Amino acid sequence: MTALFAAATAAARLAEVAPPWWVLAPAAVLVAALGGRAGARLGREDATRAEALEPGEIAIGTYTVRPPYADHGPPPPYESPQYQLRLTTRGMQMWERAVMLWSHPWPELRVAADGPRLRVHHEGREAGVMLLEPAGAVQEVLTIGRRYGAG
Repeated sequence: MTALFAAATAAARLAEVAPPWWVLAPAAVLVAALGGRAGARLGREDATRAEALEPGEIAIGTYTVRPPYADHGPPPPYESPQYQLRLTTRGMQMWERAVMLWSHPWPELRVAADGPRLRVHHEGREAGVMLLEPAGAVQEVLTIGRRYGAG
C-alpha cells in the first residue's frame, strides 16, 4: 500500500511539471517490460504447479512458509514467496518457488501443531517443522489433514 501511495504521489508531481512525452515514453516502456517479465515468471510457476497435479486432484490451498533463518527478507513484489506449502485433495506438497521439494499423500502423513509451528511426519520421520502465514494457517492445515485422512 505504501508503494502505491508513493507511486501516486510521484505521478501527481510529474503532472505538475508536465514533462515532454519523450521523457515519459522510455520510462513507460521500461515499466511495462519489467511487469511483463515478472508476470511471465509467476505464470510459469503456476503452470509448473498445475502440471504436478494428478487427474482429478484439486488444489485446496497454498500457504507461505517462513524461511528457517532470519537473513531472508520478504520477497520483492514481483516474485512469489520462496517456500510454499500446497494442500491438495490427494496430499501435501512443499515447493521452493517452481521446484517441488516433496509430495506425500494424506494417509501417509501425521500432522500436529507445536505452538505456532506445524510439524509434519511421513512414515515415522519428520518431514518438516514450519511457521506458516497467514495467522491461523496451522489450524486450517490440521482440519484439512483430518478431513483427508492424515493422522
